[in-house]
Amino acid sequence: MTRETHLEHAASFVREGLENAHGDERNRILKALPIAEYDRLLAELRPVRLPLKDVLIEPNTEIGHVWFIREGVASMLAEEQDGSSIEVGTIGREGFVGLPLLNGVDRMPYRVLIQIEGDAWRMRADVFRRVVDERPQIRHRCLRFAQYFSDQMAQSVACNRLHTVEERCARWVLMTHDRVDGDHFELTQEFLAMMLGVRRAGVSVAMGVFQRANIVTYVRGRVTVLDREALERGACDCYRITRAAQARLLGE
Repeated sequence: MTRETHLEHAASFVREGLENAHGDERNRILKALPIAEYDRLLAELRPVRLPLKDVLIEPNTEIGHVWFIREGVASMLAEEQDGSSIEVGTIGREGFVGLPLLNGVDRMPYRVLIQIEGDAWRMRADVFRRVVDERPQIRHRCLRFAQYFSDQMAQSVACNRLHTVEERCARWVLMTHDRVDGDHFELTQEFLAMMLGVRRAGVSVAMGVFQRANIVTYVRGRVTVLDREALERGACDCYRITRAAQARLLGE
C-alpha cells in the first residue's frame, strides 16, 4: 500500500467515525448542525455525567459553562421568600443549559439542577461566547431554542393559572417522558411538587388518579407510563401547544 493510499484509508476511517458520531448525536441542537460544523465544535466539547440533584447553576452566580444535554432533564427553579422553590422551566436533549450567555449575560436569578440524571456535552462559557459570535449556524440554532424555551415558560404560566392539578401533572409527566428513553424514569414527589407548585399531598392525589385508571404506575418515585395515549387525553392543551412550538422551532 502506498503512502497516499494509506492516507486515503485513514481519512475515510475518520470521516466514517465522524458520520457515525453525528448520526448518533442525541442533543437536537448539535444534531441539526451540518456535519462539518459539528466536527469543528466537537473539539470544544467535553462529555460529563449529570447526577441526580447536581446543581449546574446557582442563582446570581457567574455561569462558568454551558451544557448541551444528551440524556436527562435539568430543572430551572425560582426560590420563594419562605425557602420553597417552584419550577419555571425544564431543559432536555432539545436544548442547552446556560441561556443567559447567549444574550451576553453571565448570571441569572434561578437555580438549575438535574431532575433526571443523564449526560451532556459541556463547554466553557468563554468558548461558547466565541463560538456563537463566529459561527452563524450554531448561533441560529441556539436562538431558536431560546425562543422555544421562552414559549415554554409563557405557556407554563398560563397552565398554572388555568388548569387543574391533574391536567398539569399529566402535562409534566408527558414532557419528562419525551426526554427519556423508554417508559420508566425516576421522578420524586419533591420534584413533582416543585414542577406543579403544590404540596406533596397534591402530587399523591394527582398521580393516584392516573394509577387507578391504569395510565401510569408510581412507586417510590419511579414512574412507568402504561398508556401514553390516555395520558395525552388527560393533559391540558398546553402540552400540545408546547409540542407544536418545539416542532416549529426545533424540528421533529
